[in-house]
Amino acid sequence: MIVLLISALALCFPLFSSSQDCLRLSEQSDITSTCSAIAMTMEHDQMGRPFLYVANKEAGLRIYDISDIQSPALVQGIGTEMLEGLEVMNLSQDGNFLYLALGNFFSGNQPPGLAIVDVSAPANARVRDVWAYSNPTQGAGVVEVAGQYAYLGAMGHGLITLDIANKDDIEFVSLFTPDIAFPSPNPDPPKYNARGMAVQDGLVYLCYDAGGIRIIDVSNPNQPEEIGRYSNPALDNLPRAYNNALLRGNLLYVSFDYCGLEILDVSNPGNIAPVSWWNPWNCQSNPLNWFSSPGHTNELAYDESCGLLFLSSGKSDLQVVDVSNPAQPDHCGSFGSLDDGIGSWGVASYGDKVFLSYVCSFIPFASTRTGVKVLAYDGPCITGVGHAENIGLRVFPNPASSTLSVNWEEAGFVAGEVTLQVFGAQGQRVARYRVPASDGSCQLDVKLWPSGVYWLVIHIGNALYTQKVTVNLR
Repeated sequence: MIVLLISALALCFPLFSSSQDCLRLSEQSDITSTCSAIAMTMEHDQMGRPFLYVANKEAGLRIYDISDIQSPALVQGIGTEMLEGLEVMNLSQDGNFLYLALGNFFSGNQPPGLAIVDVSAPANARVRDVWAYSNPTQGAGVVEVAGQYAYLGAMGHGLITLDIANKDDIEFVSLFTPDIAFPSPNPDPPKYNARGMAVQDGLVYLCYDAGGIRIIDVSNPNQPEEIGRYSNPALDNLPRAYNNALLRGNLLYVSFDYCGLEILDVSNPGNIAPVSWWNPWNCQSNPLNWFSSPGHTNELAYDESCGLLFLSSGKSDLQVVDVSNPAQPDHCGSFGSLDDGIGSWGVASYGDKVFLSYVCSFIPFASTRTGVKVLAYDGPCITGVGHAENIGLRVFPNPASSTLSVNWEEAGFVAGEVTLQVFGAQGQRVARYRVPASDGSCQLDVKLWPSGVYWLVIHIGNALYTQKVTVNLR
């Protein structure tokens, strides 16, 4: 439906491709910390309970009650003394269990490890088991869980698979270290690190830092096998850092550090195909851009109903990208300032909230403050539109069977631009377009649309108009 809808609307509206804010972000609260307890990342309780889990590095795990979003309250802390002295770098939730990726990967003097924390009662969370690799180097960058297995991004060691069926007895299954002689035939080993991943259907989509994207078949967990690899050729002979990945269907969204965001088609793992590249800082123009870039994308969070991707971006804090048309990602908003002296590391979203963690760092960006900011956003989904002002637009005929006219000429709008968003009956956004207001009207060819109900959301300046439209093909 989406492809057909885009094709139809494009006859009237050129694709909206320039940078525009399509949502409003507002700070709700600030959970402060110190540089001896760095907030690496966080996750809202996935079972709908009002708790926030924060990986606070040197301070271990911290759990906040966020029933009052403007006054989060610390209700439980699990220090590193309960985690065999290992620092908490990342976390993920599966049901009533949190999985902590352990081991400081900045200093390289801690082994990668995993802890299982029971959060059936979040305010009384307790550690069930801790596992650590025998080699005390590298630490762990990420953990993801699928079924009875946990997959640990163990930096230079590669991918560690652990059996977590018994929450009180984590068992080592296998270690797979991808070949580092890609994409460069003369690799620099310290730059090849398993630090971000997505897992689905027996495949691990691994961000291998300077080593690009690797797809690893773990259907036999005892014998992982790499079946696909990819690296953007525009970065050959330049620094590159594939940091984190998020999978939706056959599309892999990848944070590309100072090179922004890549969207890849992974329907054929043996032939990963680039779909688009959002490269806001023109990273390939200078070999020193990694040090001077205003942004370093790292973690990702996705609002599927709105088609929005949130990226933590270091010095530039937070970037929001509209990926409702994956072939042409569009900058949609931001939070923070290049001059605020702080930089982000992690991002998570839940409902209409975005959680952004800040770190203390020196390179590649300076940041003197850490903690978690909680943001609310008024997104472009139909459920977030609220009251719509009747500004005198006409949308006709309704129901429509062939052509739908949108006319604003009689309302007197002649300057600026008109932005039209189209939503399905369930509130999911499927496209966003714009046209000069001076055109006065446009025609939408709906003959290729499936019969059903749609919503048009039209912005002209500060005015907003919504119209429910029925398409009834004869």
